[in-house]
Amino acid sequence: MLDIMRNRRSIRKFKDRPVEPALYEQLIHAALLAPSSMNKRPVALVAVTDRALIGALAACKNFGTAALETAPLVFAVTADSALSDVWVEDASIVGAYLLLMAEVLGLGANWIQIRRRSSGTEDSERAVRSLLGIPERYGVVCLVAVGHRDEHKAPAGEEVLHRGAVHHNRFQAPADLC
Repeated sequence: MLDIMRNRRSIRKFKDRPVEPALYEQLIHAALLAPSSMNKRPVALVAVTDRALIGALAACKNFGTAALETAPLVFAVTADSALSDVWVEDASIVGAYLLLMAEVLGLGANWIQIRRRSSGTEDSERAVRSLLGIPERYGVVCLVAVGHRDEHKAPAGEEVLHRGAVHHNRFQAPADLC
């Protein structure tokens, strides 16, 4: 599992090739296995493969959408805010499961934050909901772009581990916070 986590990197360039149905099904399976608070299962996914629709999704946010230029598959990760008060957390777990499963399958993936973002003129969540016909009570946490990678990134090294963020028994505030 640690190797999968080390190797998983944000991929923003994908080959012009669809994600095969068997791989798609495994991604869905992984997403549906994600835990949720009190097992309420508030998360709903919208899988988008239509190129024009994926292009329109890119316009829902003013930056950070480069992966949508070539991604053959994009999941809108949403959750029913009326069903669970921790829908953001539940949807985030599903998004993380998609990222990790993509790595297991030899695919690349990229998280594109939607919640609390803007296109510059419109709220990104509202824009994605409108574009994909998502009901108002569903929040949109992110888009996860998936495909066969067309770029390679080295695995994350030990230097990314911020060990100062780990505290034992009590939080140890840095001297500049005291």
